[in-house]
Amino acid sequence: MIRAEFFQSDGLLKGFDISGHAGYAESGSDIVCASVSSAVQFAVNILDSFECNPHINVSDNLISCRITSAENTSGTVLEVFRNHLESILEEFPETIEITISEV
Repeated sequence: MIRAEFFQSDGLLKGFDISGHAGYAESGSDIVCASVSSAVQFAVNILDSFECNPHINVSDNLISCRITSAENTSGTVLEVFRNHLESILEEFPETIEITISEV
């Protein structure tokens, strides 16, 4: 299962951690993993292009993104990303777990 943990403060999303594997199909053929990976890259690129200065950390099976000076633009991008993951989850149940933690 893919675990997507979003971090929120004062009602505004300020980052996320994505880890795990969907387990929908074999590695290399898993369309859920490919969809989530693409969405992560897109979200980070949008944050970067809007000069939100995302701090990205990539390690084995984990990508973390933090926005230190979160604002409405970065919060909106992260909300749209979370909504996109929820859409994938609706189509492919039991492949993604989405949580929001207050920081």
